[in-house]
Amino acid sequence: MSGGVVMQNVVLLSARILMAYIFLFAGFNKAMNTGPTQQFMEHIGLPGVVAYLVILLELGGGAALVLGAYTRIAAVLLAGFCLLTAFLVHFHPNDPGQMLHFMKNACMAGGFLVLFVQGGGRLSLGHKLKLRWS
Repeated sequence: MSGGVVMQNVVLLSARILMAYIFLFAGFNKAMNTGPTQQFMEHIGLPGVVAYLVILLELGGGAALVLGAYTRIAAVLLAGFCLLTAFLVHFHPNDPGQMLHFMKNACMAGGFLVLFVQGGGRLSLGHKLKLRWS
């Protein structure tokens, strides 16, 4: 591998880990105390059971990114999750703080779309095992 290819794969690994961290952290905290997340889901008009789907997506998607297994699937699901969260939770044009969160979620979705196109790179379990969608 040339130096450029090595650097590209190191950057992809770093991006996967950095982007996964927030979801692993949030998913773990939600799993340890599901009540507030269930209440929030109900507050925004969704059934409380959606909290478990969110936890599964955050932990499963985060783990898939770190491992680089099925990176493209995890990336597109997390991009959709970020956009849904941005619009359903943070889109309040008169509140600069919420709009900052809206823009951060949109930005994360953009990063996930890059991972969707690029894949996990050679420093990934998906590459080692020749998994599709990695």
